[in-house]
Amino acid sequence: MFLRVVRANVSTGVTREYVRVVEAYRDHAGKTRHRMVVNLGRRDLLSAHLDLGKLGRLLHGDVAETGQVVGENVGAVGAWDWGPMLAARAVWSELALDAVLDRLERPDRRAAVRLSDRALVLVANRLTAPGSEHALAQWLENDFVCDRCGRRFIAAWRDDAERKASRSPRVRVAPRQLQQWYRTLDQLVACKEQVEHALFLRLRDLFSLQVDMVFYDLTSSYFEGRGPPEKGAHGHSRDDKPRNPQVLVGLVMVDGWPIAHHVFQGNWRDAKTVPEVLSDLEQRFGLKRIVFVGDRGMVTSDNLTLLRGHGHGYIVGRNRRRCGEVFDYIQSATGAWIECPPGITAREKATPPKTLVQEVASKTPGVRVFVVHSEERHAYERGQREKAMARVRARLEKLQRRVAEGRLKAPEKIGAAAARILACNHGHRYYDWRYEDGAFRFFAHAVHFTREQAYEGKYVIQTEEPTLSAVAAVRLYKDLSEVERAFSNLKDVLDMRPIYHRTDGRVEAHIYVAALAFLLHRAIEKKLKAARLDLSATEALTALKSVRVVDIDLGDGTTKRSVTRGSQRAAAVLRALAITDLDPPTPPQQGETVL
Repeated sequence: MFLRVVRANVSTGVTREYVRVVEAYRDHAGKTRHRMVVNLGRRDLLSAHLDLGKLGRLLHGDVAETGQVVGENVGAVGAWDWGPMLAARAVWSELALDAVLDRLERPDRRAAVRLSDRALVLVANRLTAPGSEHALAQWLENDFVCDRCGRRFIAAWRDDAERKASRSPRVRVAPRQLQQWYRTLDQLVACKEQVEHALFLRLRDLFSLQVDMVFYDLTSSYFEGRGPPEKGAHGHSRDDKPRNPQVLVGLVMVDGWPIAHHVFQGNWRDAKTVPEVLSDLEQRFGLKRIVFVGDRGMVTSDNLTLLRGHGHGYIVGRNRRRCGEVFDYIQSATGAWIECPPGITAREKATPPKTLVQEVASKTPGVRVFVVHSEERHAYERGQREKAMARVRARLEKLQRRVAEGRLKAPEKIGAAAARILACNHGHRYYDWRYEDGAFRFFAHAVHFTREQAYEGKYVIQTEEPTLSAVAAVRLYKDLSEVERAFSNLKDVLDMRPIYHRTDGRVEAHIYVAALAFLLHRAIEKKLKAARLDLSATEALTALKSVRVVDIDLGDGTTKRSVTRGSQRAAAVLRALAITDLDPPTPPQQGETVL
């Protein structure tokens, strides 16, 4: 290849010179021909910025002059994922978490990095590659993580010989780095209440939160080992780990945003947590009048009295089986049904399942009761009931054959066997039995089976809001599923469970980091939705991994740091998050790092 200057008349009496890169080649007949590779543009404009002589030598492969970089000596010496951390930093700053933590931070001589920067490391790790503080070191090797000054966090590994000879050979991270992260957890949880309050004010100003509707629900998270001495206890496990001690985690959401969370002892009942949450909303957040939206476990006469006494409203679900009054309400739903608008998931189906509602007469003055029938829920519960009945029926038929063949004769043993069968798969809800004249018979339960069929697809909502329509009550109660989805993110996406910490403070700090990570996850998700980008926050963070920081050795003893642009999907995510500057901060000294 070589350079060629071509003259062209652009107008009367005006001639321009253009520089082109031309390649010589031989055609099929063996004749030498030329073809243009690229047009570089006008010579007079290029000469001010480009040495055409050097460019020509480069095209011919000539050796570079003294002081110039030789291409063979240039190479990448390091590359790290940067996009996910870039997104986390942008949202962290937009929510003013850095400013809040800087204001609340207490001086600490042992800390070379501000609390906000260290806390962001823990939260971003939970958001992008959830793991323990031990696993965080591996993440620091793969991702580019830096403080506000651009100093990169690096992993501190123990020497293998020293590690194997120590009392903790399985711990591969240097104790000083682990202690730094544990100290960060302690400092972060110490200012949790102030941070949550400041975040609430920030979210209220940014997104005009409708603070009259408060959604609250609970989940549990279990421990490996003994768990903390105070909070850890055995209780109703939502993780199907009844043998593991656990804690309860209550999440408060307003307008789709998590504003607070609470950690309770693992053996508390759901209803016992409501007074503390209500008091916190009044005193810390200054909410004077709210409508409390909660699930069936929150309903007790004391809690309803408490809400009324403080001037609050409520929308709660009623437990179907613990109160005969609920069955009476379902039976009394003989009027005209009102169809509710389908939700997002239902609209995506070829034939959207319907949700119907009607208000029925309440037995208590001032209380309004809505009976809801969901076709989707009805199909699911009927399918579950039929599977359970098939399992129980098969075992009852086996028992019937044993009795008929004379292999089981004692009435007390027959009764005990029948009781064991009906105790499994909710068999007592569907079947009854009789043993007469040496014959064992079973049949549908005259009362319970009819009741189970009536329950299928139905649920009951109770409120005392006088102006609330039936359709609006159903919509608000369904919005409680946002809290359930939040718990799903905390447990599955952010991997909050299991918890290995052994002290109450560290457990609360671990959950707080997961809650902050969920806040960032929700903020990213809302921005993607506003930009009409059909990606989940998790998918977006994965796409952003193509945005990488690369350190290049220039071959002359210096290095240059550059950032790759990423994939098309990454570019779309960056536009949705309004991120234009992809470069990390420049450290005070080249290559400066922190532990």
